Order: sequence, then C-alpha cells, then structure tokens
Amino acid sequence: MSNNEKFYIKFFAPVIPETVAALMQIVDDKIRAGKKELGLLISTPGGDVFHGLSAYNFLKGSPIKVTAHNFGSADSIGAVLFCAGEKRYSVPQARFLIHGVVCNFHGAVGLEEKQLEERLKGLKIDMGNIARVIAETTGKNYKKIIKDMINRTTLYPEEAIKYGLVHEIKTELYEAGAEVISIQFSPKGLGGTQAASGEFIVTP
Repeated sequence: MSNNEKFYIKFFAPVIPETVAALMQIVDDKIRAGKKELGLLISTPGGDVFHGLSAYNFLKGSPIKVTAHNFGSADSIGAVLFCAGEKRYSVPQARFLIHGVVCNFHGAVGLEEKQLEERLKGLKIDMGNIARVIAETTGKNYKKIIKDMINRTTLYPEEAIKYGLVHEIKTELYEAGAEVISIQFSPKGLGGTQAASGEFIVTP
C-alpha cells in the first residue's frame, strides 16, 4: 500500500467523549479523502467504557484497515481500543492493563433498589462486552478474560504477545514523511484527566 493511502492518528489522551468524537471525525474525513489504512498510535490511561466500545465498533466496522501500536500504555478501555487493530504492535517499554468496570457516584446520590439493579446490570453488560472483545481478539476463553479482569491483569509487551494481544514488539512508529494527526489532552493541575479540567488538542 502506498504511503499516500495511509495516515496515522496519535491518540495520546484519555478515552472521553471529546477525544473519541475527534477520532471518529478524522477517520470519516480520511475515508472520504480516499485513505485505505490507519495506523493508530495509542498511549492512554483508559476512560469511558461507552465511548471506548463505540470507538472500537466504529473502527472495526469502517471500510479501512487498522493497525494499532502501543507506544506507552493501553490501560482499561484503552486495551479495547487497541484491539481494533488487525495487526497490533507495541514498543518494548509499554504496558497493558485489563480490569473490571467501575461505577462512579458523584456527591450525595440516593438510589432506589430498582435503580441499583439497573446500575449493576449495566456494569455486568459492559464487563461482558469488554471481555468478548478481548476474547475474540486473543482467542482466549471468555471466562478466562473475565477472571483476568477481576484480578486486574497487567502485562509487559512480551507477556501481551503470549496473551494474544500483540503480534510483534516494534520500536518504529511511523515512516519519515508520514501524515500524523495528534489527539492530545493536557490536564490542568496534577492528576486531572477530565475534560472540564484540561485542554483538548487536535493537531494535523
């Protein structure tokens, strides 16, 4: 495939509504421009399950070949986004983290029994969907993935190869002169990762 048919997105950000919307918009625009292949360069602490699964399904269903390359960390729902790659690479100094789904409550929240049941069912569905993606990608048993999520499994790149997440450890991210579009998120203050407390940047 010629270089002018391929582009790269450097996704150096949490998986949040703004970054996922930017990712999907860029891919839509590039497909209309005739691009055939996306190199998705990922380093993310994870984020929102709904948007991460949506991004995964969008990329898998798009008429474009996707390769994924972990250049830092593919944590939490970021590991699912990484799974969108038909071919999956990692730099030597990277990590992967898979874990269960968290339900966050903000402030003094009161829920009735039916609402609690609804939240719990939603968590189970999200966890099941994540496990199915990873199981299909790695060829591992679904119940094994669920167990590993509950145990919060962290993998070195070499372990990720044995696990089936990664095909090859590869240092080079892209070739000289390649088109690289950055999706970045710079938190304001220490430890901030929410859209309200940081700066969201897309650069061509």
